[in-house]
Amino acid sequence: MSSAYLVFDDGRIFEGLSWAATGKTFGEAVFQTGMTGYQETLTDPSYRKQIVIMTAPHIGNTGVNKEDNESEKIWVAGFVVRNPSSLSSNWRSHQSLESELVEQGIIGIQGVDTRAITRHIRDRGAMRVGIFSDLNLSREEMVVEVRKIPAMAGSNLVEDVSTKQSYIVEPIGPKRFVVAALDLGIKKATPKGLSERGVQVNVMPFNSTVEQILAIKPDGVFLSNGPGDPSTMGDVVETVRALLLEEIPIFGICFGHQILGRALGFETYKLAFGHRGINQPVMDKTSGKVEITAHNHGFAVQAPIDMEFSTVYGRGEVTHFCLNDGVVEGLALLERPVFSVQYHPEAAAGPHDAAYLFDRFIELMMKSQQVIA
Repeated sequence: MSSAYLVFDDGRIFEGLSWAATGKTFGEAVFQTGMTGYQETLTDPSYRKQIVIMTAPHIGNTGVNKEDNESEKIWVAGFVVRNPSSLSSNWRSHQSLESELVEQGIIGIQGVDTRAITRHIRDRGAMRVGIFSDLNLSREEMVVEVRKIPAMAGSNLVEDVSTKQSYIVEPIGPKRFVVAALDLGIKKATPKGLSERGVQVNVMPFNSTVEQILAIKPDGVFLSNGPGDPSTMGDVVETVRALLLEEIPIFGICFGHQILGRALGFETYKLAFGHRGINQPVMDKTSGKVEITAHNHGFAVQAPIDMEFSTVYGRGEVTHFCLNDGVVEGLALLERPVFSVQYHPEAAAGPHDAAYLFDRFIELMMKSQQVIA
């Protein structure tokens, strides 16, 4: 086991040991605060071009299995842990976490102080970072290489992760609704959550046209999570604006929430270090309830929290906000069946406080059908 280095673009270097695949890799440094769910994190397409630092000190205890992946591959650019488990103790495990990372060529580093790294990111904000192992490079050369990579702001990554062809996730039980799900980096748990409620989910490429979406005669449109900067998604924003004129129920989450925000006329901005993990507190203004939610985002919508707002589609309001920093976590139009949240109602690997949002979408589609009838 050789030395490895986690190198930030501000020149800070953390020395550890090589782990998983070796070589060099680059991305945006982000920290994930969940105590569990590392497999879902690794396979979440929203982590494209990001090196993930796990704040929990012991990672890999349950190995990896074939059921919990959120997509067909690991998307993270690199993986940083303090103390990887040498044992995989779970009856569903089919191999160790390290073996899976090696098979998929994911470069990692272990034995670093992940709490100190997290504090560094919190102090300095989002930075570019690289992992270097088994390489004969000086510290200065490693820093120079990291500084050459593009920043996340301005990155268009959705095309990398979106499906190339439409596919259908069939409903469990009788079909009640048809939903067009725009794949901006969708997780498997999302169409599953809808299918469990009797929805036939047509997962469609991110660049599907309004005509292609309407051709399946959807009862609702879903805008998924995904990676990158929402300000680069002008064509998708225009598609959503056209769909808003159709008065079809629309539900957006995470990146889809940001796309909807831009379609309503709001700006999005880069957060200092983002929200990532399964323990983020959010206030639902409509009920006064605090939800513990799953997040993965580095951008946010700039909208007024304390007052209604006006759009060309009618009045709207902020429905949710983060209790840690006041970030807008939910939007809704008051005169159209449209809403969004910045977090994940499917919440694999948990928590499940926000699962009711799927039911809210179902209710909107039911009311829309009654109006049409």
